[in-house]
Amino acid sequence: MKNSFIEKYRTDYEFRTFSSAWLSLGITVLFAAYNGYLGIAQGSLWHGSIAGYYIILAIIREIILLSDRKIRRQESGKNEARMKTFRISSAFLMLLNIALICPIALMVMFEKPVGYPLYVAIAMAAYTTYKIIMASVNFGSKKKKLSGNILISELRAINLIDAIVSVMSLQNTLIMVNGGAESMLTLSAITSGAMYALVLVITIRLLMTKTRAG
Repeated sequence: MKNSFIEKYRTDYEFRTFSSAWLSLGITVLFAAYNGYLGIAQGSLWHGSIAGYYIILAIIREIILLSDRKIRRQESGKNEARMKTFRISSAFLMLLNIALICPIALMVMFEKPVGYPLYVAIAMAAYTTYKIIMASVNFGSKKKKLSGNILISELRAINLIDAIVSVMSLQNTLIMVNGGAESMLTLSAITSGAMYALVLVITIRLLMTKTRAG
């Protein structure tokens, strides 16, 4: 059974995408809980705003994954059901873009994160690197063009957005916790603004896919 799972994961593009998304959902929930705890316990607006972002991200992934599981059992109308799910999750994606304004504003104001021990920062760096590599490879994969499942395109876009936000969060955390110089803080604000612009571009591109498909 283990070998069959590995083989299916290696050869079945859709199965690999949704299996990875379930794992990402679990990790997203953990990040939301941890930052929410720090936001409440330490009175940190930074951690509270990042927790809000992760909560919305978890909701989007859950909507897609649970809907896809239900849709696969249907005998007909799968494409229509996927488009309905896409519309609902896209509304939350736009809310996600709005929610990002608060933590990015705090970056510009050099709000200092609190409560991150060294091993957590190292774990964040390792996981962020993994997300960047996987999101970049999968987002540009030619195989995704072979799939007619619009929810896969949405998951890929969300994964890339998640990777970009992780870079912003990690960058701000490392600079502020280690007492970065003013020049580094200014650079952090500039790069955070640029990455947020990239998030908006990815979102708009995804919504344009919805328009063409709908």
